[in-house]
Amino acid sequence: MRSPRCLCATLMLVAALASPATAQVPACSGTNVLQELQRTDASAHARVESAAAATENANAILWRIEKAGVEPSHLFGTMHLTDERIHTLSPTVKAAHGGARRLVLELDDLSPDGFLKLLAGSPQLVSLMLFTDGRRLNQVLSPDDYRIVSEALAQSGVPGEAAGLFRPWMATMLLAIPACEQRRMTAGLIPLDLRLAKEAEARGVKPIGLETPESQFRSLSSTPEADQIEMLKAAARLYGRVEDFAETMVQLYLERRLGAIWPLQLALAERVGVAPSVFDTAEQSLLISRNFGMRDNALAHLEQGNAFVAVGALHLPGKQGLVSLLREAGYTVTAVE
Repeated sequence: MRSPRCLCATLMLVAALASPATAQVPACSGTNVLQELQRTDASAHARVESAAAATENANAILWRIEKAGVEPSHLFGTMHLTDERIHTLSPTVKAAHGGARRLVLELDDLSPDGFLKLLAGSPQLVSLMLFTDGRRLNQVLSPDDYRIVSEALAQSGVPGEAAGLFRPWMATMLLAIPACEQRRMTAGLIPLDLRLAKEAEARGVKPIGLETPESQFRSLSSTPEADQIEMLKAAARLYGRVEDFAETMVQLYLERRLGAIWPLQLALAERVGVAPSVFDTAEQSLLISRNFGMRDNALAHLEQGNAFVAVGALHLPGKQGLVSLLREAGYTVTAVE
């Protein structure tokens, strides 16, 4: 299933694996599955909306961070996509980003070349992505689910015989990215995070990373394998709607309705036979634990003032989201937009 927690590093890997660029840049399209759910399953829709309404700090993507004696900073929620709509930044966001002395991202180097060089020099990272014990994906999935996974990976440029090498979490991440988005990256379009980095570098500001690729990969791979397999089953069974899911996430982001994204994914997984409880450990390892690490690593930069901290939007909301965690650390954090 599509996860808003899909990381820039995975996107960069897909861009590197994809087929050569074409002259025409494709546009992604899709329908809103949350609106569809309202028509087809009113009870599930009501549960999603109830969970969204109960999520703290879920209705803004730009926050002002203040503390006495320190120049204010900003926290910005991104999406790791090339969609022009999310790249259309407001004057307020542009001013906060353009005037910051520090740009703090999830990773400091988001380029495909930098990521592939890192993989080449780190067998440990490769072992987190691929089976190293002789097993293959086709041994842990049904024939129908594996067929979908292998065909989807083939669209990403992965040879058929190599598809089975991926660990379940990695295959899930790759299935989360629509083919049209892969083609857009291959054609030279970049995710919002990388755009922010390039614009900062153009004015002499070197991006700072809150995490390392190794820490991100260890977080992704730390979900128990049994849960990884179930999540991959959901991704395979929902793969035919991946562009619709991407479109829905973009619309919810633009509407500042971040609280609906995670419960919607749980509801959709349940509809294809995967229990929502499977995702509990993933939420802890992919989001909550990382939020604490991001907060701790961001504090030194916030203490120096005038930083622009940009991370995936779903790291912001919730009782253990970055907004709440920064408040616990003594900052006043106020929604801007």
